[in-house]
Amino acid sequence: MAVVTLDAGHGGYDNGASYQGRREKDDNLNLALAVGNILQNRGVDVRYTRTEDVYQTPQRKAAIANENGSDLFVSFHRNSSPSPNQYSGVQTLVYADSGPRRLLAQNINNELEKVGFTNLGISVRKDLPVIRESDMPAGLVEVGFINTERDNALLDAKFPEVAQAIADGILQTLQETGKDVRATEEAGSYTIETGMFAHEDNAKDLAALLQEDGFECFIDKKGGYYVVCQGMYPSLTEVRRAERTLYESGYETRIAPIMEEKS
Repeated sequence: MAVVTLDAGHGGYDNGASYQGRREKDDNLNLALAVGNILQNRGVDVRYTRTEDVYQTPQRKAAIANENGSDLFVSFHRNSSPSPNQYSGVQTLVYADSGPRRLLAQNINNELEKVGFTNLGISVRKDLPVIRESDMPAGLVEVGFINTERDNALLDAKFPEVAQAIADGILQTLQETGKDVRATEEAGSYTIETGMFAHEDNAKDLAALLQEDGFECFIDKKGGYYVVCQGMYPSLTEVRRAERTLYESGYETRIAPIMEEKS
């Protein structure tokens, strides 16, 4: 079983960056726990550097991942700029831009771009102990700028989608590097969500467009909303292949598990 350690950056007396009362350490912890929950439901053995508001040195964070024998290590952070609303976007920092490190960073950045963030790419940082001292591929994800209103609004409005995107990037990396992820692979266990609407007519319009483009789809009802879903796939491998095709065709995409067969 694959082991992934998630690090909520900063903590305790170290707030990280702050903006109008918003503290980076809080966003980091919320993201780490949400992503961890998704990964655990996919069969990943998830470990955390912290699950509460405590301080750890960056060296200790890396050491925890090493002690866990992790296959991947992901550290959550929020970026900041000299002036409010100066920059916008997500970026992943790595010790070296090659191999599994590059793959991890690319996958996470690409998934977050689908949610709506600007993709600022990969940055090599040799001076950060949290990614320099890890024995396994590691990435430090800057999930938007904490002093940019657009990034905060996107994170707050689409928090579940942001957590899912990061989890998907991690799962994709595990799969592509041959790690054992014991996810459910039952027939019809995955679908691709392409839109969520309060009004059924809007969902029907999107479904009609999908069908015109040759994609089979159905409309599911979730919590008062109409969700347009494309296909039912028996494995993560197949749904990811289909999701890429759908995304390249111009549709918004989100991989989601389905618990029962749709008629």
